[in-house]
This record gives sequence, C-alpha cells and structure tokens, in this order.
Amino acid sequence: MNYDVIVIGGGHAGCEAAMAAAGMGSSVLLLTPDLNGLAKMSCNPAVGGIAKGQIVREIDALGGYTGLVTDASTLQFRMLNRSKGPAMWSPRAQCDKQAFSANWLKTLLSNSKLSIYADSAVNFLFENSKIVGVKTVTGAIFYAQAFVLTAGTFLNGRMFIGEHSFEGGRIGEKASYGLTEQLASLGIPTARMKTGTPPRLDIRSIDLSKLRVQEGDAAPERFSFMDVPSAVQTSGEQMPCFLLHTNEKVHDILRSGFDRSPLFTGRIHGKGPRYCPSIEDKLRTFADKDSHQLFLEPEGKNSPEYYLQGFSSSLPLEVQQDAVHAIEGLENAVFFKPAYAVEYDYFDPQALHYSLRSKAVDNLFLAGQVNGTTGYEEAAAQGIVAGTNAHQYVTEHEPLVLRRDQAYIGVLIDDLINKGVDEPYRMFTSRAEYRILLRQDNADFRLTELSHSLGLASEERYRMLQDKLAAVEALSDLCSGIKVRKEEVNSYLESVGSALLSESKHLVDLVSRPEVSLHDLQKIVLRGTFTPDVVTSVEVAIKYSGYIEREKLQAEKNARLEYIRIPADFDFDSLNSLSIECRQKLKKYKPETIAQASRISGVSPADISVLLVYFGR
Repeated sequence: MNYDVIVIGGGHAGCEAAMAAAGMGSSVLLLTPDLNGLAKMSCNPAVGGIAKGQIVREIDALGGYTGLVTDASTLQFRMLNRSKGPAMWSPRAQCDKQAFSANWLKTLLSNSKLSIYADSAVNFLFENSKIVGVKTVTGAIFYAQAFVLTAGTFLNGRMFIGEHSFEGGRIGEKASYGLTEQLASLGIPTARMKTGTPPRLDIRSIDLSKLRVQEGDAAPERFSFMDVPSAVQTSGEQMPCFLLHTNEKVHDILRSGFDRSPLFTGRIHGKGPRYCPSIEDKLRTFADKDSHQLFLEPEGKNSPEYYLQGFSSSLPLEVQQDAVHAIEGLENAVFFKPAYAVEYDYFDPQALHYSLRSKAVDNLFLAGQVNGTTGYEEAAAQGIVAGTNAHQYVTEHEPLVLRRDQAYIGVLIDDLINKGVDEPYRMFTSRAEYRILLRQDNADFRLTELSHSLGLASEERYRMLQDKLAAVEALSDLCSGIKVRKEEVNSYLESVGSALLSESKHLVDLVSRPEVSLHDLQKIVLRGTFTPDVVTSVEVAIKYSGYIEREKLQAEKNARLEYIRIPADFDFDSLNSLSIECRQKLKKYKPETIAQASRISGVSPADISVLLVYFGR
C-alpha cells in the first residue's frame, strides 16, 4: 500500500501528527500496536498544568484535537494560579483514561484520509538515503513519501521494579527493536533516558476521612476554543482528588530499599526528569525534608483505580507496599499496579531542523519522547508540528515554524534544537521570555489565522475567531469612552440578584480604570452581550496593557534577527573576529538565522555583532 505520510506510534504525538497531515489532505497510515490504547494515559490521568495547559490551548488553536478529546473525557477541571497574573493561569483537567483513548479512536476514524493498521514497525526501507517504506513485525510493508516517528518510550524499552527488569515500553506492552540501530547507523545521535510512574491503588481500600479533599472549580472551563461543552460542563458533576503527605516512617521504609533500587545501583543508565523525580530521588535530593506532598487522582468515572501522584518509584514491590501503608489513610491500601521505571532510547533533537525533519534523513520527522521530552502535552505539540510539516514536505510547501514570541510550542522546539537535552525536557512558564504574550486565553488570537492559512484550522474555527475578535473590539470600544459614578455602581450591585452579583463585580473591576455607567452595566450583564472569554480578553488587555506593549516591542526587535539568514554552507572559520568557542558551536549546530545563533550557549552578544556586521546590518 502507498500513502503520502506514515506515522509510526499511536501515542499523543502520533495521533496529533496523523490528524494534522490527514486534515490537510494527505493520505495517512497510522501504525500502532493497539487500537484501544491510542494516546494512552500511561503516566498521570491528567492533561494540562503549568505551561502545559497553555500548550494544549495552542494545539487547539492550530486545529489539533487534544483539547477537544480532553474536554470530552474530563472528570475534574481546575484553572491553576488564579491568584497570580494571567500569564500564569494554566488549565488542568483530570481525565477518564479509558474514555480518553476511546475518544481519540473516534476522532481518528472520523477522517476518511486516515487509515490505521495494528502492528509495530521493525525496519525502514531505503533508496538513495531516503526512506521509501516501512516493514512491520508481521512482515507487512507500507510505502510513503514522508514518515513521522513517534515511538514514545518503546525504542529498546526496559522496565525496572527493584531487582527485576523486563522488556517493554509500558507494563504489559512489548518494546520496539531495530529502528534505533538503523537510524544510529545513518549518523543520528542516540542515548538513553528514564521515566517512571507511581502505583495505582484501589480507592475502596482507602480511608478517605483522613485525606483532604480537592474539588474542581465551581464554574469549570474547557480547553477547546470550539463551542462544545466539556463532559463536566454538561453533567454538572466533577470527581474529587485527595491531598496527603508522606512522613518520616515512610521515608525510613523507602531508604531501606535503596540498596536494591536500580536507580542507585547503576542498572539504570538513563537520566530521569528533574522536575518530576521519583520518590527515592526526592529523598536523596531533599534529605532535610520530613514530608512530601502527594495526590490521589481518579483514573476513570466507573473505575476504583486511583493514581498516587508524587510517588513514582523503581523500588522493590514489597518496599513500595510497606511505604504506602505507612501513609495516613492508606494503611490498608490495595495495589492494582506497582510503580516502575522505564529506560528507553531517544535521538538528539539538535539533529533536527525547526520543522522537526531530520538533518540526516531527508523525509523523516521525529516527535515526542523520541526527541527527549516528557509529558503528553509536549509530545502532542511536536506531533501537530511534525504532521503538518510532513504534509508540507510532500506537497512541496514551506514548513510551519513557530517563533518564541508566537507560542510555547515555538519555545519548546527552539529549546530542543538550540540547547539539546541531557534530561527529559518539560515545559515551564519560566522557559518563555514572552509569557505575558503567550497566555492561555489568547492562543486562538496568536495561531488560528496562521493555521487556517495553511489549511490546518477549519473554516468553522476561523469564523469563530473572527466573531470573537469583533466582540473584543466592540467591548474595548465600550470600555474606552464611558464614565463611572461610584455611588451609582454600588447601588446597582446591591440591587441585582445573587446570580448576577459575581459577574457584575467582575465587570466593575474590568472597567475600573475607565468608568462605566449604570445603563451600560445593565446592558452588558442582563442582556449577555459578551461571553466570558471575550470579557476576560478585554479585562487582561486593559489591566496589563503596559506590560503587553513592552513585551511586544521587545519581541519585534528580536524578531528582526529571525529574518537574517545564514547560508547552510557558510564557513564560520573565515570570520576570525568570532571567538573560538563561537565558531565551534556554530559549526556544530549550523543555525539557520542569526536569531537562532544568538540562543546557542557559548555564542556571545559580541559574536552576534560580528555576524550582523558581516551579513549587512
């Protein structure tokens, strides 16, 4: 069979890649071992969080599906960091993991340009240094013009529980062999990384009266900008999470197993995620702490299985059980599944173009954990970019490349390619220098028009964006020229019913700098002229206008360097004015623009000045 694009791996990156390429018109084959395990939530049963929530909003604004699938599978929604500025607000949703995979399967099957084949790839077939096909475990051969590899943690994957280790990318699922060695032989650098997951517990065996309940937001929002209510908005019901803590007894039990931990005995060689460490890592790194915070999170609406967030481990099973039973409320906890670590292969992302196309293999794109990242959101973000650019490659169009001031996805890819990774990469708001511009509420303003111009975002999305922009402009105009009489506003607030009181105060706060009359407040609130997302957009624009304009000016100044290109075959040794370290780094990483060169460690502002002079500035 022949296709335009073949996507290998049905995780979060693979699903987004397949839908992006197929949605733009390519014929696509998605190779995945298990149709029921698509975008499997193999680690935590949640989507979003700090910076990750912004990424999901961006994927949605581009026309991706992670936000829609999350909304359809939501068990609880929270907007994190509400007490801070809007640049820090981050949506997060607990999901029903079985529903999440089922909703992804439904989404994939809805596209007539996309086929799915349940099998694993073992070899690429080459002609003249290009991949022309892929062979599977069962001997099937498929041909295509472009390939997207999104194999997650399955490349030579190996799992660890104490002294026991066995092959696999997830517990109960086989690892993938052959592809790493084949690509490494072509000059693509590869190494090992490690991740892990905590035990799953039976909520029926836990004394919930000893735990602190963590409810969802009273008025849950959704991820997608599309006008489709989420599962919890429709049902009006959310499942709670629970907060608990370790103690000194727990720590003593865990330390008793350190001599059998593969993490400390050298049996695991890959580096684990710094910002999501195992519980034994925490005890080593934060030896002075006598307690660590944990969360119990639901994995399904009709399932008693709960995830013990913060207790990832590779310690022996009996040590895990004894330690868990020493936590207040978990004295009789029953295990559904132990914690375990996974070690797997990844490829150096510095061997990629900004389109996520390999520099060594012309028609190969890589996305997700195979590029050294961790997290569903980071994987899905790379997937939509790789799938889009695989289609662009096949149709001979310019690739989609997002700037750092344009999207967190742009920050993610730029960091991977310019800085590389020596541990699993996780996105944080602190990684983005333009985070006031990259808010979760304005992802559609930043990305949907661009995506629509490529044929990725639908006409419906584009029409909704235009309607929203018109409403924002109308409310902004209203707020810019009206006056307030404080006593009239206070009188009005006392007179409205309780159902309108909160929204009325919100609008008074919105226009606290200009002024608003009683008549206009009544018109806005009682007639529902503007939706909450429009009100939020205008409120943020008014309150933070000075900060926003300052970041825009800085971004525009730096963006000019993005347009000064460096020839691919340029001889950096010919510029003696560059430092030796700069020349070494530029020869190694081969930046395509001066802006990219400026973000490489070891390239100084003085070196950038030399390049600017040489290239005509």
